[in-house]
Amino acid sequence: MPLRLDRGARLVVATHNPGKARELAQILENRFQLLSAGELGLGEPEETEASFVGNALLKARTAADASGLIALADDSGLSTSALDGAPGIFSARWAGPDKDFGLAMRHLEERVTQSGRDDPSAWFTCALAVAWPNGPAVVVEGRIDGTLTFPPRGERGFGYDPVFTPAGGILTFGEMDPTEKDAISHRARAFAKLKAALF
Repeated sequence: MPLRLDRGARLVVATHNPGKARELAQILENRFQLLSAGELGLGEPEETEASFVGNALLKARTAADASGLIALADDSGLSTSALDGAPGIFSARWAGPDKDFGLAMRHLEERVTQSGRDDPSAWFTCALAVAWPNGPAVVVEGRIDGTLTFPPRGERGFGYDPVFTPAGGILTFGEMDPTEKDAISHRARAFAKLKAALF
């Protein structure tokens, strides 16, 4: 029997980041009743896997088993050519315990400058996992390529959005209207695959 996610189902979103929870709700077109792991008081597991896919699956499994609900998790981050793929899976950790992405973007700019490499290419990756409590799971991955843009521009979005300009664009993710960003982002591309698999 194929795995299905029915409209109106209660899902726990395995995140404590309100910006990410809002973006996931928008991309899901309000199909589901979403509760965040933060709202349910669930702990955040240590992200011990070596890939976005591995960490998304780990977070979804942990939230599903702890809540008894189907769980949706995303693991996403920014990778850069100048830093051989960093920050990558460590993107959130660069923001420190206070999730200070202003600090993370300054750190990124310093590291890129120190590298001496004149390659601004960068890409966002998003892995999405849906896990059933003590049951199966589905994982997909989306990616969007672009370039680093310093200094940061724009107050919209979250995370590293103000320093990323998608290929062919002139606005950073931090300057784009959220609906425009949602139409092309790494998260939207991963969701398209997830919808094809589960809806």
